[in-house]
Amino acid sequence: MKELSKEIATRHEVGADAAGQRVDNYLTKWLKGVPKSHVYRILRSGEVRVNSGRVGPDYRLKEGDRLRIPPVRTASRPRATQALPRTPLRAGTLYEDDALLVINKPAGVAAHGGSGVSHGVIEHLRLERPAAHFLELIHRLDRDTSGVLMLAKRRSALTALHRQLREGRVQKFYLALVKGRWRDDRRSVKLPLNKYVLASGERRVGVARDGMPAHTVFRLDRSWSGYSLLEAELKTGRTHQIRVHLAHLGFPIAGDDKYGDFALNKELARQGLKRMFLHACKTVISHPQSGATLVLEAPLPEELRAFLAALDAGEARRAQAF
Repeated sequence: MKELSKEIATRHEVGADAAGQRVDNYLTKWLKGVPKSHVYRILRSGEVRVNSGRVGPDYRLKEGDRLRIPPVRTASRPRATQALPRTPLRAGTLYEDDALLVINKPAGVAAHGGSGVSHGVIEHLRLERPAAHFLELIHRLDRDTSGVLMLAKRRSALTALHRQLREGRVQKFYLALVKGRWRDDRRSVKLPLNKYVLASGERRVGVARDGMPAHTVFRLDRSWSGYSLLEAELKTGRTHQIRVHLAHLGFPIAGDDKYGDFALNKELARQGLKRMFLHACKTVISHPQSGATLVLEAPLPEELRAFLAALDAGEARRAQAF
């Protein structure tokens, strides 16, 4: 079927319902049929203007902002090509009410489409819930990280939780298995982080003196002869923060394909660990409507529990040998 096309050009004022939303997400919804890569292209080129000025994709819209969206050619595609693959998401629901949806995101699934990923959790959930009038990610998890992922079912819940995140009132805890013997029961790590791009175009994060402040508190949970299980509490929420802090300290996360020990990762894969051992185990928030404290917990996935059991069995064999 031949595709039909139309041009969209508009100037309008942002209403209260869009306040707090990232401009890239807003444009993706507004410009239905336009590839996300093109949305980022018109943002980078400055064709999108907010209050007559250029903004980056992470700019959060405010009520009353004057938004100019340039003429963009879109395609009305046949219905069949718009459908997402109906692969099982395998995400368990941890909590749900009329304001929030909290799931246990599996590893290997992106939180959202973009950057080479055609679709993610949010796209799958919108497909599964066609009657949902509003469904937005409150925060993100790395593709290879599992665990607590919060979504808002109301704009008011989204803005309230974003406010809590900005003010540092959300407690986020992770479990990470690292290479080496961690000696401290508790260690507060404050190492600034900076984003950079490799020659290949891949984006990375590293410790840099002039980087953004980043603070993680690590607590020792358990240890084995060559590994340690740590609880990491995020005090700030920088990209790849836990992964980079640990790698910089000489304790790379098992299975981390960006900052880890690549030779070790190959051996771990042969032993059954074929993913990064990083899991968002607990998040504590104030409910955006009632204000009550809400403790959201995601159990450790089976494949991670199985690997810890294998470490226990290995320790037991070594103990019997002596």
